Amino acid sequence: MIRYTTGLPPLGTVSDIRMEADPAQEAWLHHFLTENNIDFLLNPGLVASPEQLRFMVALREGQVYIPASDAIFRRIYERDQAGKLLREYAKVWRFVVSLIHGYGLDRKDRQRIMHLCRYRFQLYLQSGILLPSRLIKRLVSLVLRATGDTDPFREKKREANRRVAAFLADPAFQNMVAAPPASLDGALPLPELRWELDYTELSRLFRLATYRDLWEADVSLLTIQKEILKSSPETECLRLLLGAQEKPRKKILYIPDVAGGFMVDMAIIRSLLRQGHQIILALKEAFYFNTPVAWDMESDPAIKADAEGLFLLRDDSVSKNELLRLLRENRLVVISDGTSEQMNLYRTSVTFARAWKECDLIIAKGRRNARVFLGSSHEFTRDVLCFWREDSRTFRMQCKPKASFVRKFSECDLKRRADDILAGMRNARSEGKSVMFYSALIGSLPGQTRVALDVVTTFVNHLRGRMENTYIINPAEHFEEGLDGDDLMFMWERVQRGGLLDVWRFQTVNDIEASFAMMGRKVPSPWLGKDSTYSTGCTKEMYIALDVQKKHPELQIIGPSPKQFFRRREYGVGKYFDERIAVR
Repeated sequence: MIRYTTGLPPLGTVSDIRMEADPAQEAWLHHFLTENNIDFLLNPGLVASPEQLRFMVALREGQVYIPASDAIFRRIYERDQAGKLLREYAKVWRFVVSLIHGYGLDRKDRQRIMHLCRYRFQLYLQSGILLPSRLIKRLVSLVLRATGDTDPFREKKREANRRVAAFLADPAFQNMVAAPPASLDGALPLPELRWELDYTELSRLFRLATYRDLWEADVSLLTIQKEILKSSPETECLRLLLGAQEKPRKKILYIPDVAGGFMVDMAIIRSLLRQGHQIILALKEAFYFNTPVAWDMESDPAIKADAEGLFLLRDDSVSKNELLRLLRENRLVVISDGTSEQMNLYRTSVTFARAWKECDLIIAKGRRNARVFLGSSHEFTRDVLCFWREDSRTFRMQCKPKASFVRKFSECDLKRRADDILAGMRNARSEGKSVMFYSALIGSLPGQTRVALDVVTTFVNHLRGRMENTYIINPAEHFEEGLDGDDLMFMWERVQRGGLLDVWRFQTVNDIEASFAMMGRKVPSPWLGKDSTYSTGCTKEMYIALDVQKKHPELQIIGPSPKQFFRRREYGVGKYFDERIAVR
């Protein structure tokens, strides 16, 4: 009989959990998020905001994302401390003990660090609410701080990379990987023949990238040849995900796993680049066992020798515009995911979240990543392709399609929308009309978006009835569900910098009060005293307006004084509603 935590309802799948569905469960969930340090409200500097998280996870109203497999979370929820959860914790402890002993410390230092870790471990064991991935992160961090070592696996990783780099440079190895399959029909048209050869190369490299013997054992070329010639029906999904030669090329976020295999990952990336795809490579921010980290790109000799042509992005909070610019200029961009632990989307950087959102496909390597993505009942905003070894022999590859209700607005989509609006502005100009842009609160009050759209449309229609020969752009008429703050700001900035505006009007308190009066309604309390200075989106637009005015002095900016805007912070990641006023 399953024993549930006192007062909690039975657990179906993790994706079924909703805040506010059950008071006891909601309280327990808040406790769980707090203890695992993944509650945004308690630690906004380290934890992704709900809007940033929605760049990656397809969350419906009230859903709570758990950064682990359903199986792991169930063990915590059901307090399975005598069974599999205890075994997971025990594996963590055994690793930490082996890590401490591996340093060769004197007896006193070793005992001091061991006791410190044991005290923390016993505390976490008693609570039974910590994810195993968070547990090992905390204990390993204690060891690294106590020893002053930033990467105890540094030499081990370099040796693995060196061994595989030597294999990859061997002409016999290169000929083996590049050899056409015996079954290939030479009568195929050139585009199809080229795709079949590319697909064959990729499927072989994907197998090799998870073949540990390549970097952990003395293995012969004959053994490797037998491995890559094995049938891999799972890799057939690559045909659909990458598309035929004539299909548009993809933006791919590539998440590697362990050193040694990382050198084959780089070969996979080179193959994808040659096929015309763009790649964002996401490395760890700091030590996470054998996994490559961002600083390896400059310190590991084998990686440095293979790193030609890549751009290392060091900004962990890059803007959408800047990221898209870098992707236009560089076909291979390397970023940090912002973490030093198993993939935890709550703790990933803004840059990683924006990279995920801008890509078409996520390729995640390794069993640990597969557990997080495939082992979860949550859906994601992009197709996720995982490949790993179930054991030393069994190769696996599986795709989790993106959520059916998610719509991706690509850079081309947003540019096309902006260009359509610019075309309307040019036509108005050619007819002798003045062009006005109306900046207003659209989503600046959470839960009031529909009301905001009505308020803006009502007032713009009022202006159109009063102003002769004026073309007024109403942002509410171009708002669509699924567009987030990043999308809207990218689209509108392209319009606003087009040099076609005569008047830029910012919404005032009087505008809002007049709108409610025209709708026959009193001003609701959430709207009292509000104007465009309340919105961080409008604040960003005021900066743009002042910048545009320098190039086009004839532009008239009307509304609240600019200095009233500048008490605002930068608009939130993915938000089109307001951040709190910064504390001075």
